[in-house]
Amino acid sequence: MSDEIKNLEPKVIWEHFYSLTQIPRPSKKEEAVRAFMKKFGQDLGLETIEDEVGNIIIRKPATKGYEDRKGVVLQGHLDMVPQANSDSNHVWEKDPIDAYVDGDWVTAKGTTLGADNGMGVAAAMAVLSSNDLEHGLVEGLFTVDEEAGMTGANALKPGILKGDILLNMDSEDEGELYVGCAGGEDANITFTFDNDKYPADYKAFKLSITGLKGGHSGLDIPLGRGNANKILFRLMNKTQKEFGVRMADINGGSLRNAIPREAFAVIAIPSAAEKQFKDYLGEFEGIVRKELSAVDPGISIKLEATDAPKFVIDLKTQENLTDAVNAVANGVIRMSDAMPGLVETSTNLAVVKTVEGNKIIAQCLLRSSVDSAKEELAERMISTFRLAGAQVERSGAYPGWKPDMDSEILKVMQKSYKDKWGKTPEIKAIHAGLECGILGSAYPNWDMISYGPTIRFPHSPDEKVNIATVEKFWQWTLETLKNIPKK
Repeated sequence: MSDEIKNLEPKVIWEHFYSLTQIPRPSKKEEAVRAFMKKFGQDLGLETIEDEVGNIIIRKPATKGYEDRKGVVLQGHLDMVPQANSDSNHVWEKDPIDAYVDGDWVTAKGTTLGADNGMGVAAAMAVLSSNDLEHGLVEGLFTVDEEAGMTGANALKPGILKGDILLNMDSEDEGELYVGCAGGEDANITFTFDNDKYPADYKAFKLSITGLKGGHSGLDIPLGRGNANKILFRLMNKTQKEFGVRMADINGGSLRNAIPREAFAVIAIPSAAEKQFKDYLGEFEGIVRKELSAVDPGISIKLEATDAPKFVIDLKTQENLTDAVNAVANGVIRMSDAMPGLVETSTNLAVVKTVEGNKIIAQCLLRSSVDSAKEELAERMISTFRLAGAQVERSGAYPGWKPDMDSEILKVMQKSYKDKWGKTPEIKAIHAGLECGILGSAYPNWDMISYGPTIRFPHSPDEKVNIATVEKFWQWTLETLKNIPKK
């Protein structure tokens, strides 16, 4: 049960993390956690601010003897990615996360855990609520809606915060320091279709593609995992031509920043072609499973009879949609020349679904550490979908974060880690959207770093955090605060 995690060490972090698991906090629905954090700061007697979009800032004075140190902003985001397995009954607006200990890890039953970024928020809370730590001025900055648009970071106004150093606690590999990140942008695609009358002598089925791992569309994109939307329309491309299959409803993926694990469609198959289709479906499943055997072996493709709908998508739109989804770029586009092993540019076809009775929407999140490369990729995707008759809008663009290898806080954290554990932490950039790039544009004076405990499979129901690394993450934070440079 969830409360067992409160007995883990360091208790001061796990108790706060447990509290966060009990408060619903999916992106864009953070009212309860915002109120909780505001009360948390006020109950401590600390200066607590809520800005116009709901970011919470809690300011704690320096401890005795540390008044001459530079101020530190401890930053994390309050929201979490609401992903659940298809057999879960979790209601995100009201149900707590059911977290539990699984060997060396903490995970959740059937849903995302919220360690991204609950662990960072809990660590900042632990510092703010402590009575025996050594530190200069500390400000907790808890932003909203990071996962679904960086709304809180984008709306943060200059001049509110007093600190000079930003410790972003939203990275996911202990012993690594992140000094740069990719920028991103959304591509929002809309097809409008006509409803054709359900054809005679057809049988209706629900097609389900499940069992894929999914994951974070930035961090996990180089792993080559299966994309349920691409697989669905690869199947459609073949079967609409050979068997005359029609589509009535599509529901593929759910979040713009998650690799789609599942895709569902209601399709209509000519009665005369039913056996041929089913035979090919078994063959197709075997082909895809073999292709993904090393990275995503759990794929399952099922067909179940269902009630016939009144209408199907008009054939021209179905063909255009299928062609576009098959043609559009997906996955890693280019690796970085500057940092070997790092993805420079990527995209993820995250969502394809029917809405409002006569529309199909698709969503892609484009990422790149090179702004010109992101621009070129966006134009390629726009061209692909416009040729297919869709409308395309770009939105939510945010900047990347350029590494500063002369950073003062980088040197402090390298030294404190080596002094304590005898090795130098790795220096990395991340192919994901950290808030540092946006926050740094509002506070260009900030010296920034990102770090955290080890988290695996964020943005998916397999998400888990390694228990031992939480202790090291906490000790590293304390050592860093004690060694913050003087003003």
